[in-house]
Amino acid sequence: MSIVMSPSSTRFPPEALEAHVTRLFEAAGMEPAKAASVGRLLVLTDMMGRRTHGVAQCDAYLKEVTEGRMAKAAGPEVIKDTGGTLVWDGNYLPGLWLVEEAMRQGFSRLPEHGVFTFAMRRSHHIGCLAALAKMATDRGFYVMVASSGPHSTIVAPFGGREALFSPNPFAFGIPTSANPMLVDISASITTVSMTREKAAAGEQFAHPWLLDAAGRPTRDPTVMESATDKGSLMLLGGEEAGHKGFGLALMVEALTQGLAGHGRRDVPKQWGASVYMQLIDPGAFAGRDAFLAQMDFLAERCRANAPIDPDRPVRLPGDQAARGIAEAEARGVALTEKMLSSLSTWAARLGVPPL
Repeated sequence: MSIVMSPSSTRFPPEALEAHVTRLFEAAGMEPAKAASVGRLLVLTDMMGRRTHGVAQCDAYLKEVTEGRMAKAAGPEVIKDTGGTLVWDGNYLPGLWLVEEAMRQGFSRLPEHGVFTFAMRRSHHIGCLAALAKMATDRGFYVMVASSGPHSTIVAPFGGREALFSPNPFAFGIPTSANPMLVDISASITTVSMTREKAAAGEQFAHPWLLDAAGRPTRDPTVMESATDKGSLMLLGGEEAGHKGFGLALMVEALTQGLAGHGRRDVPKQWGASVYMQLIDPGAFAGRDAFLAQMDFLAERCRANAPIDPDRPVRLPGDQAARGIAEAEARGVALTEKMLSSLSTWAARLGVPPL
């Protein structure tokens, strides 16, 4: 295996890293197809530059598997299936595999229905939404994916100081003739993963993106760690326009928990995700050629827009991910010493040869 060293990381060929991660999950008892899905999508996430949701999740996922909170075998339960719509109970199976399977169902149904809409209760973590969305845009389909954690209370409603929502991420993918547009955002300004990283490093946020227990804006990530006076993540829009993030949070709650029929009202005790996904085939509307013509024109006009800073031209969401994938294919996927140490620990524990 060729390894490229840098002062702070080691690079591995994507195929080798994917195979190693897959072997770890298989050794933990996960069925091969599920392990392969998890390995493939975690590595792709790193290649796209979303480091917090890529291979860095292996430690948390493997703990969930070995401690019995992420199911390893069998499949989802069908709650309702109308052909154009599908509802599953995910039974806490690997979220990456569940969404990938749901997309396969959708791809096969689009020729008949044109639009496929999916909702799921009790999934495990579904990882990086942009990586999932790319599976659809690669096939020329528009896609939207959203996720919420009915057990999680991390984000307060606008005007409140008691955390109620999860960050409620959502993503949509727009195919073009070149790189797809991949938008991956949430109803909160920042994420739980970034807050934990800042707290572990002893760093403050550059801006007041959190609220303390009294509802005052703060840059201090440790307000999220207090057992008695816990703060919350600030809604997108901040103090002045947080009503917009509030609206997005409500939308995600409705699409995920409302359509799946399982949410906060049920007071779930186990971590799990409620999920929404919709696929749209432009061919069922004005046609794929017409769709691409419009989106290509829009992408061109955005990139040609006069930049505020000439050294920072306008880039579309998805451009950076495409560059990251190309770099990873050419130079390998970079892993930090901390990530390598974690993988080595799990490999030794599970009897898997080291990377």
